[in-house]
Amino acid sequence: MPRPRLVASDLDGTLLDTSGVITERTARTWHRLWDEGIATVLVTARPPRWVDHLAQITGDHGVVICANGAFVYDAAHQRIRENHGLAPELLHELLADLRTIDGIAFSAELAGGFHREAAYPGGTPDGMPEIGHESVGPLEAIEEPVGKLLAVSEALEPRRFLAAVTEIIGDRALLSTSCEGGLAEIGPAGVTKARALASWSEGLGIAGADVWAFGDMPNDIPMLTWAGTGWAVAGAHPDVLAVADRTCGPNSADGVAAALEDMLAGREGER
Repeated sequence: MPRPRLVASDLDGTLLDTSGVITERTARTWHRLWDEGIATVLVTARPPRWVDHLAQITGDHGVVICANGAFVYDAAHQRIRENHGLAPELLHELLADLRTIDGIAFSAELAGGFHREAAYPGGTPDGMPEIGHESVGPLEAIEEPVGKLLAVSEALEPRRFLAAVTEIIGDRALLSTSCEGGLAEIGPAGVTKARALASWSEGLGIAGADVWAFGDMPNDIPMLTWAGTGWAVAGAHPDVLAVADRTCGPNSADGVAAALEDMLAGREGER
């Protein structure tokens, strides 16, 4: 296979190990790409507040595409470069309609931090940094673009809940899935990892055919299908495995690093 000019990767379940950190092997291989003149970019559902500690693998540009493309974030300087979030007017409209779902509670990822309702579960998942700036109160008070509106319901089974959210938001917003468990991740319509990655690549003068992209969950599918070569890690969601051009080892065994090492050594690697 011809070498890529740009390698893009999801983080959780893909580039990071099962404890949510980047291994020495993966970091070393990622750095080797730069030495070989191959550009890199991280593309994640994580908000900006959860990527600052990964600045050592962003490259000189420091950029991480966050919140499924809603934020283009400079982790090196901790500043938002682009914000494509939900407009406040649309946010308030969606909140009013979604509150008809039993037991629903909301939180929101903003450019400046995290805002949640008192009923929304607090704390951070395993392997994640501390919350950082957090405010608590009704989301109707928000008057700035929201990168991602998050919703949960303890009253409904996850599939029923996500189906209800999908029906209510219609084409006004986009529901993404980056983890298991019934978390609704609602972003702006048309804003995806693929769109953000395409824009970033265009700015570098790199065509999609020259991009390798790695992922594991349904929110990665647009990115994997846009890229010239879409890679799924072993154990990825079945829908991701169905559309990927190639597969590599699991994140628990540095699968992305192994595929990149094969490419750098001129080996074929896994199918």
